[in-house]
Amino acid sequence: MKLRLFPQENAGLELLSTMGGVLIRGAGTLSEVLGAEAADYERLAEHMHQLEAEATGLHFALMTQMRSSFINPLPREDLYDLSLTLMSAMENLDAAAEIISLYRLTGISKRAAEQLEVIGRQAELTAGAMRRLASLEDLDDYWIEMLRLSKRSERTHRIWVSELLRDHKPLTYARHRDLADQLAGTTASLRQCATAVGGILVRES
Repeated sequence: MKLRLFPQENAGLELLSTMGGVLIRGAGTLSEVLGAEAADYERLAEHMHQLEAEATGLHFALMTQMRSSFINPLPREDLYDLSLTLMSAMENLDAAAEIISLYRLTGISKRAAEQLEVIGRQAELTAGAMRRLASLEDLDDYWIEMLRLSKRSERTHRIWVSELLRDHKPLTYARHRDLADQLAGTTASLRQCATAVGGILVRES
């Protein structure tokens, strides 16, 4: 592993880890939405908007920190790309909650809960991995597990879409498909984050 000869400012990694924590909370909020009455959708969707705004604020805080810090643990481009993928994942979760609220979706497939289980686990792994980027230790297992979870999510998404096509008329299908796609987009963004970490490991090790 490449030795790091100079002191580092790790605040950027802490911000990335905090973004992972926001994603964990977002997955929990969406789980609440799935179990809520339609009358509670708007309130929970508003809470999700606040979490999305928090993630966006952390992204901009990271950009400010990178500009003001002389020494960063990773190249600024890497930190920016990682932050962008985490913010994108949170935007997908926010959109999923909003879709449920706007359309007053009911009879949501159990596949949504399966996807949220994957998202929650991905977010937990990512929050921990961001802190370990300072030393680049124990990240191989993170990348491998994220790939496994992503493949599980992709399969769940295919099954979900096939069930929607079989069981619903076009308008209902379109609304539920939109929800399915947002959750798949969340897992895809988190996989992209892990892929970026893999690239950093190859380059820095």
